Amino acid sequence: MARLRDTPLLILLMALAGAAMLLPAGHAAILRDHALARAFLYAALMVAVLCVMLALALAGRRFRPTARGQLATVAAVYLVLPPLLALPLLPDEGGGLPLGDAWFEMLSALTTTGATLYAPDELTATVHLWRAFVGWMGGFYSLVVALAVLAPLNLGGMEVVSGRTPGRSQGGAQIVEVAGIRQRMARFALQLLPAYGGLTLLLWLLLIFAGDASLVALCHAMSTLATSGISPVGGLQGGQAGLAGEGLVALFLLLALSRRLLSLGQGQGSRPLTRDAELRTAAVILALVVGLLLMRQWAAAWRLGQGEDLGAALGALWGNLFMALSFLTTSGFESEHWLRTTLWTGLSPAGMVLWGLAIVGGGIATTAGGVKLLRVAGLFRHATQELDLVIHPNAVAGTMGGRQIARGGTYLAWVFFMLFACTIVAVTGLLTLTAEPFESALVLAISALTNTGPLAVQMVEVPAPWTEVDGAGRVILGAAMVVGRLETLAILALLLPEGWKS
Repeated sequence: MARLRDTPLLILLMALAGAAMLLPAGHAAILRDHALARAFLYAALMVAVLCVMLALALAGRRFRPTARGQLATVAAVYLVLPPLLALPLLPDEGGGLPLGDAWFEMLSALTTTGATLYAPDELTATVHLWRAFVGWMGGFYSLVVALAVLAPLNLGGMEVVSGRTPGRSQGGAQIVEVAGIRQRMARFALQLLPAYGGLTLLLWLLLIFAGDASLVALCHAMSTLATSGISPVGGLQGGQAGLAGEGLVALFLLLALSRRLLSLGQGQGSRPLTRDAELRTAAVILALVVGLLLMRQWAAAWRLGQGEDLGAALGALWGNLFMALSFLTTSGFESEHWLRTTLWTGLSPAGMVLWGLAIVGGGIATTAGGVKLLRVAGLFRHATQELDLVIHPNAVAGTMGGRQIARGGTYLAWVFFMLFACTIVAVTGLLTLTAEPFESALVLAISALTNTGPLAVQMVEVPAPWTEVDGAGRVILGAAMVVGRLETLAILALLLPEGWKS
């Protein structure tokens, strides 16, 4: 056990990734696809041998747990694990995917982006299960990292709460150096796993009762909790659960709006959920978006003489609400009523609205991507206070958000927002250098940086945008997915010379 505790975290995560391959191997064996089962089993054995060799080679070495070292370990996971996770997909028995395609699929799943290069019928059921399971593990990893690594270093949105300099420990060096990263991640993983796994199991059973097949329900349940949007049938509309399935998914997507909803027991206090800044901001955004979309659609329907169809109006209302919630949480599931509304109104879907929702994103310390609701809430409250001071120069500004947002947090939120915008510009510019059209490059950049792969599919002009990108473009998008998952402040804390000091 002592030697296991001294094993580097990256090697332990590699071993867990290899052990996870046994699940699709068992699934393929149950389906009597023994060749595919062997592909996953042999890949698991290869990863196990590699981990043992690395552990023996590094035995006896001690690594000083600096803040920069912990961030480097967190980032290295997205560099090392995707090629290993792609190993079962390379042989002909596993689908015979090219290495570049398999790497992109696994990186997209691990970062919970959910972008895919293949149509649902081009991959086997076991491979779909593997993609969804990797996305589920990636969502769980992002939760654990947010609480065990980013929060103590005032990153991942926690800088808005604390108002302290990002990349520096809240409690001095003892949090980083005395409580090692392995111990903290193990503690939070054990604390999170019962709720994360239990809710996934509950949603799986509910979707089965709603009419979905077992595999489809499991993939959708894992993708909902991880907000990855991965589906073996092309989305919720390809399943059999119908409106009941969409309602269940929407209910569980609420967990991505605030870290408090998962009941982590992280000392959030007794403040009621109605006073939660993230939930209130999400409610305002959803109400505005859904209301404006519905008014636009109903006006168009009246011009076509179909405005009195109350059933179509209710369907449009639900489709707008589900899509707004789905893309605000950066999962990207699509409602079947979303496209039906175009037949009622004659309007094309408002894809740019979904872009804005994905950029806003969900709650901090959740599986959602984007700028995050708490940062948006801080910027909005700061703007309203500044306007009040313009009207009443002698007024005294009160506390923002019931002390949920620190005074220096709004400045850091603005810094992050500008960095995020600059990153979108940079990724879009790099994609255009690979001969990608500007509009396509823009939506792909937003999809990758917000970890919302299905967002790019909303481009009606380009039905399969991910497959149109060449090899260099995929590398750029893969890097953008990692940047979006880790966030730019964490990347800067890792790269800037000030973060190299122990």
